[in-house]
Order: sequence, then structure tokens, then C-alpha cells
Amino acid sequence: MMGGMETSADPGDAPLPPGHPPYLPEPTGPSPVGTTSVYLKDVSRPDPWAAGANARELMVSVWYPAAPSDGPRARYMTPAESELQLISRGITGIPPEVLSTVRTNAASGAASAEPQRALPLVLLSPGFTNPRSALTALAEDLASHGYVVAGIDHTYESFATAFPDGRVTTCLARQAPGRGPGFWEKVMAGRTADVCFVLDELTAGHPAWPGAGLIDPSRIAMAGHSAGGAAAIAAMLADSRIRAGIDMDGTTHTLIPDHGLSRPFLFLGKQSNYTPGSGGNVTTWERDWKLLTGWKRWLLVAGATHASFTDLGLLADQAGIDVGAGLPGARSLDITRAYVRAFFDQHLRRTPQALLDQPSPRYPEVTFCSPDTKTCA
Repeated sequence: MMGGMETSADPGDAPLPPGHPPYLPEPTGPSPVGTTSVYLKDVSRPDPWAAGANARELMVSVWYPAAPSDGPRARYMTPAESELQLISRGITGIPPEVLSTVRTNAASGAASAEPQRALPLVLLSPGFTNPRSALTALAEDLASHGYVVAGIDHTYESFATAFPDGRVTTCLARQAPGRGPGFWEKVMAGRTADVCFVLDELTAGHPAWPGAGLIDPSRIAMAGHSAGGAAAIAAMLADSRIRAGIDMDGTTHTLIPDHGLSRPFLFLGKQSNYTPGSGGNVTTWERDWKLLTGWKRWLLVAGATHASFTDLGLLADQAGIDVGAGLPGARSLDITRAYVRAFFDQHLRRTPQALLDQPSPRYPEVTFCSPDTKTCA
């Protein structure tokens, strides 16, 4: 293990026996979870990646606290999406439809629970080439603790997105001509527009999701992985409705203005890439850190790899695929869910979280960094 840390073996660490479907860890909260997919169409702008498409079409998954349900569990993704995701990553030797068999914990279309007050909303944005489903375990966990969560598939930036009419879009953005210096700025601008549009659609007078009355529009935040984490900063700069943000292991691209960004922000990354002073990717975080003028933390996870902050590290373990992590996927998901929820509980629910103040013996893999002094403890 990296950092000389040992963690107890978890049954989820060993590859699953043949024929056993992959599965996500159970949510840790008290509420059952429901989920539904919502199709959205933004006619106010052309698609940035598909030539000739004069509207932007999106698929969004919404997870929410649900009434107890005996209904079927939601499908993780379609067989067509699974096949494209695996082929595009060069993963062979496992059944191409296997990701469509992942056992989730949310009941498809379940009735929502009747909350005593409106609920905070968290937007989730996945990494470039990843689908919205890659953050399902995090979304289910937040929903089980009383959040509404909206995961956005950024069309043509994922290897596969299935639409209700049977179309499956692919990652056209990877084939974009001239992936030069302006490429990531284009990605950030498009994702920001996607996020703002989804927020409009979920909080409008005639919302696109029938359960949108659950949402408290004054308590909205965003988390993302990789490009999705970078997009959290871009979206916060563009939309003051987003009160707090998290970047999980994403090199940032959008420049924060000199007057700074005063809303709470969390960097959560892998130790190998984001240790202050080590150069490379970390320099974007160091640049941004100086301009984040509100509550902020910089936390690193020893033994994590890029996929560790998503379901993909766990699912790779279950499939017997080595992603180079020194930390089991099940453990890294535990850590991610704990710190992300603590951040949102503190900043959307005003419930102080000791977990965010100092290192915890429950999570010895996590270190707190002070970029100003280039130290982590």
C-alpha cells in the first residue's frame, strides 16, 4: 500500500466469481433511494460538438429520498452503452454488456418520500468520456441522506449516451478538429451551459421533473470528477445559485477573476498528482487556491488513482482489472462518499463537520494540505 498504510481486506476487493453481477455498495443513509432519467432539450443554443444540431440534448439522472418500494432497481446503463464504454477503453475479456448488469440500490421511478422541508440539490458532472452513471454510488449515498442529486451526461463527451428514442451518441468531442489550447476552454464553456440549463429546468415554474417541488432552490451545490470537477469552478463563476463546489481529481482550466471566488470549495485528489509543490497538474490548483477566498480545503488520498473517486475503481476490482490503485475501490468510495457528504452537510445544511477540520483516525489515507507552506499532514 502507498504511504505504508494498511487497510483491512474488504470482500469487494477480490474479483467476483464468474456469473456474479457487479454491484455498488449500499448507501449509508436512512432513506430508501429512488431514481429516474430525464430528457432535456435546450433550444436556445446549438450543440457544440455535433455539426448541424441546432439544439443541445441532454440526459440527466435524478436520485432522491424515496418511499419504500418493491419496484425494480434502476439499470446502471444500457447494454449498448456498456459495450461502447468498454470497447472505447480497449477493455476486452469481459462480457461487453457487463456494465448494464451492475446492481444498483435505487428503485426506478419510486415515489418520493414526503420531506418535512425542501431538500438541498447537488449537481454531479462526470469526467471527460465518462457517463453520468460513473458517479452513481456517490449519488445514491447523498440521496439516502436527504439530498436530491442530478447527474448530467454531457452529450458527445461521453463514450456513450442512450436517449429515449433509441439513439446512442458517442464521444464526438474526442474527434474534434484542432484539440489545441482552446479545447478544454470549449469543454468548460459547454459544461457550464449544460449545468445552468439543468438548474433552470429543475427549478423553473414548470420543471422538467415532476418531483422538482422537493428542491430548495436556495441550497444548491455541485461536485464533479476530473473535467467535471474543473467545471464546478467554471459553473460557480457563471451561476451564483451554486453555493459550494467540489473538484475531485480534476486539473482546472477556467481562470478565477482577480477578485476571487468567495463560496466554499473543496479540492479532493490523489496524492500522486496533487501534492503541493510537485509541479505538473497541481499548479492549476495552486493558482486557484490563492483566489478561493471563502472556506476551502485541499485533501489528498494516499493510494488513490484517477478512477478511485468514481464507481469505476470498484467495478474494475470486481472485474479483476488492475487500474494501478494502491487502495481498494470499495475503500476509496467509502472515503469519497464520507468527505463529499460532510462538505455538503456543512455548507448546505449548516451542520459543522469535524471530519473537515483535521485528519481522522477513521480515514488515515486522507491528508490535509496547506499549499502556502507546501505541507500535508
